[in-house]
Amino acid sequence: EVQLQASGGGLVQAGGSLRLSCATSGFTFEDFNIGWFRQAPGKEREGVLCISRRDGNTYSADSVKGRFTISEDNARSTVSLEMNSLEPEDTAVYYCAADFFCSSLGIYSKHGADYWGKGTQVTVSS
Repeated sequence: EVQLQASGGGLVQAGGSLRLSCATSGFTFEDFNIGWFRQAPGKEREGVLCISRRDGNTYSADSVKGRFTISEDNARSTVSLEMNSLEPEDTAVYYCAADFFCSSLGIYSKHGADYWGKGTQVTVSS
């Protein structure tokens, strides 16, 4: 059974930092695109950052470029999201996901054909 468990969310002031981690199991970690989505209240879920297994590159939403960084530990099958210079607009539930579309064309869910963990809340106060 594929499992993804995100942790590390919380409340932070604008300008602060948070690090999210995601522990995975039930699949070969190096086989699937891996990364993070988020969903803010009243908004569509959006891809944030991902690692493509096809070309080894990382891809990010324009809104987080230069502020967020993704990293992985293949030995532990974990993926992390380092978030710096946080803004109130970054407030959302953040989800770790695997096997979605991750490329220079964007970060997109396969809508049922990919894998998701339960989200972790990130709240940035102004």
